[in-house]
Amino acid sequence: MTGKHKRRIIKRETIMARIKNWAVSLLLAGLMLFGLQCYSGTASLKFAQVSDVHYYTGLNNTTYKMIAESPKLLDDAIEQINAIPDISFVMFTGDLIDKPFEKELSAFLPHTEKLNVPWYFAFGNHDTMVGGYLNPKLYMQLVNKYNKNYKFEKSYYSFVPQKGFKVIVLDSIIRDHLTSNGRIGAEQLAWLDKELENSKKDTVLIFMHVPVIEPYNSPNHRLLDADKMEEILSKYKNPIGVFQGHYHGAKITQKGNILYVSCPALVSYPNAFRIITVNNYRNKVVFNIQNNETNLKNIQKLAKLLVFGTSIYTGEAKDQNGTFVIKK
Repeated sequence: MTGKHKRRIIKRETIMARIKNWAVSLLLAGLMLFGLQCYSGTASLKFAQVSDVHYYTGLNNTTYKMIAESPKLLDDAIEQINAIPDISFVMFTGDLIDKPFEKELSAFLPHTEKLNVPWYFAFGNHDTMVGGYLNPKLYMQLVNKYNKNYKFEKSYYSFVPQKGFKVIVLDSIIRDHLTSNGRIGAEQLAWLDKELENSKKDTVLIFMHVPVIEPYNSPNHRLLDADKMEEILSKYKNPIGVFQGHYHGAKITQKGNILYVSCPALVSYPNAFRIITVNNYRNKVVFNIQNNETNLKNIQKLAKLLVFGTSIYTGEAKDQNGTFVIKK
């Protein structure tokens, strides 16, 4: 075999090797793309849930609530939230103030201007209860002066924080008599049903004060038409997260495609709020829930002394931090 012939064979083998390498590279790229489509998140949303701030301008704490320290606790939570990257919004799930008076809300609102991200809220029973000057219309007008993102005309509303997600905020407060119980009511339930019907392809995040699923038994605080709301929710099979307050206790309950998350209170032990990250994959949605305590440990120690049992408020370990998967 001549040297020239050898060089032709080597050249041919080199070309064939390159073609094989290209083919393998294309195959691997295709497999990686398929894997990314199957397993990589198509969307990720991170938000903060702050509940039961019970902001108060007075100087005395009451029962188990550190209301005299509420401005400091609120500022600490805001400072922590501002330091966390990629937060999309903050949702206050009720009882922003402890007394339903304009001066209390007017004192609370300037603190929210320190937030680096948009914020929203669901009404709590302390915000507009019977015996207070504030009604929902005036409350929302005052909020709008400090919060240009809040342009809703009703006390319950919805919005799209980003593609693939739907936020629904419910008003669970009874205002025709003094009570700590809650009710959604027929009109709002019908509206909720329609919103869910139009959001079957989305991951739905529902925020409310009075919980559908109680973190612990309390007949004087429960949602009176919780069964009707569960009946509506059960009609839909897309991932749904329900974020609640009111009971000042941490609890996470998963029922199929629905995740019920009760948030601890900022004003009482363990003086905490939640950071939730929702990863939307092709075939599943993953909720990562993190409990964040305030840094004001002296206040937390005193708050702990004011409660008879801590576990009812902190919940178990799985109620504080955890990862929860909902298959599509």
